[in-house]
Amino acid sequence: MILSFFLIICMCINIKINYMNSLIGTGVALVTPFKEDYSVDFEALHRIVNYQIDNGINYLVVLGTTAENATLSQEEKELVIQTVVSTNNGRLPLVLGVGGNNTHKIIEELQSRDFSHFVAILSVSPYYNKPTQEGIYQHFKAIANASPVPVILYNVPGRTGSNVLPSTVLRLANDFKNVVAIKEAAGDLVQAMSIIKDKPKDFLVISGDDMIALPMVLAGGSGVISVIGQGFPKQFSDLIQLGLDRKVDEAYKLHYNLSDSIDMIFEQGNPGGIKEVLKSLEISDNCMRLPLVNVNLDLANRIELFVQKNK
Repeated sequence: MILSFFLIICMCINIKINYMNSLIGTGVALVTPFKEDYSVDFEALHRIVNYQIDNGINYLVVLGTTAENATLSQEEKELVIQTVVSTNNGRLPLVLGVGGNNTHKIIEELQSRDFSHFVAILSVSPYYNKPTQEGIYQHFKAIANASPVPVILYNVPGRTGSNVLPSTVLRLANDFKNVVAIKEAAGDLVQAMSIIKDKPKDFLVISGDDMIALPMVLAGGSGVISVIGQGFPKQFSDLIQLGLDRKVDEAYKLHYNLSDSIDMIFEQGNPGGIKEVLKSLEISDNCMRLPLVNVNLDLANRIELFVQKNK
């Protein structure tokens, strides 16, 4: 009986260590490439996944904001998942975006989907509804209780219209063992530092903002879920690893080499900029579905010039 209890404890510790290792470093939020007729380009998605794996990315995020999730049908989402899973073939940890502003619908998906290929879910704070902090807490409480895999909170007030305050993040982190991390994309380094200062030891603070990813890592963060990393996976993953290794001068040299590209890819919205980078790399086209449109010619030319100089 004592031996069995000891084995269960060891298994729980191993699971904890595994997810922590899986989510440290550079994750990439994958785009959904489209053809000129706006159908999903699964061959290009296959190339994009391999490009990340071949160039040092640590894990992949499927069906996040950058994937233009809102414009995909349920059938397309399933095919995107299948394509990424089969292309990846177990080589990198995978995280699946499962979020929204209808808590009940998310619970239904958590109870019905096969998560055997995923180490965690990334769940965005409810958007448009603008819930109170208590509403945000209760939303994620329901998700934590229903999810068969660890939960990464996703705070991106620029898109959701409401900010998940550090007090709410810390409350969730302390109350639910499977709430294991936050993708903090408020663009507020002070807010991120307040979470890092008071978080539980094993809770991970992941940057959702490429421009301040390095400062967040140096302040005690665990890495980034990146957009620019999709276009420059080796350079950006090296940058983050140097930060984790506390090689500050080397890390900032890479950061400043890429900083202009980070500004450019968000200048006219995401994922228009990163799709233009991928087009310049001849990996996929730059098509997007309405209401999103391509970046203008001036920005496209500047991105093309940067890519050619930094291949």
